[in-house]
Amino acid sequence: MRLVGLTGGIASGKSTVSNLFKDNGIPVVDADLVARDVLKKGTGGWKKVVGAFGEDILLPSGEVDRPKLGQIVFSDPAKRKLLNRLLAPYISSGIFHEVLKLWLKGYKVILLDIPLLFEAKMDRWTKPIIVVWVDQETQLQRLKARDKVPEEEAKNKINAQMPLDLKRGKADIVIDNSGSLEDLNQQFQKVLLVVTRPLSWREFLLSRKGVLSILAIVGSVVLVHRLPSAL
Repeated sequence: MRLVGLTGGIASGKSTVSNLFKDNGIPVVDADLVARDVLKKGTGGWKKVVGAFGEDILLPSGEVDRPKLGQIVFSDPAKRKLLNRLLAPYISSGIFHEVLKLWLKGYKVILLDIPLLFEAKMDRWTKPIIVVWVDQETQLQRLKARDKVPEEEAKNKINAQMPLDLKRGKADIVIDNSGSLEDLNQQFQKVLLVVTRPLSWREFLLSRKGVLSILAIVGSVVLVHRLPSAL
């Protein structure tokens, strides 16, 4: 099984690349969707966050007011680290269960779409690692246009994350999304060829088919050794 890591920065176009993988038949485990699930009312993650940040972050329905919580953590690095620390175990567990479900279905290549891939140290489980990169000015302008926020707020959101240049240095594959959508698609097609290349022996042995093959071989050996005594 091949676990491919995908990360980037806010307004870098990571979600666009993730959707391109989906459109080409690659299953995607989206950490943002997992994070939403672990923060639903009544869950362990919800209890931890409400206990740390207070009931002021709740909507009348009891669900977490995500935009409000986002404003709190983006403006305070200490609170941002606290939130990540509280939710990290639940998100990691949720990602594992999603991967397990796809593994049981027999998928050989699975994409992990994780914004905090390096920060959460989940890069150790993925190969190759793909970083969607843009230059700082393009990132700033896209974020301002997308979220309709003033420049200072956009800069605060960007500065709250690991710099894209640092992530680029840790990547196996870099997709430069500073250009047009056509440029992005051309790069993606090349990356897709790398991601979908035949599995190595190690990757094959970690796949469901590989595990079943090993079990079949072990079962055959055991059966052969038992036959003489049975006769």
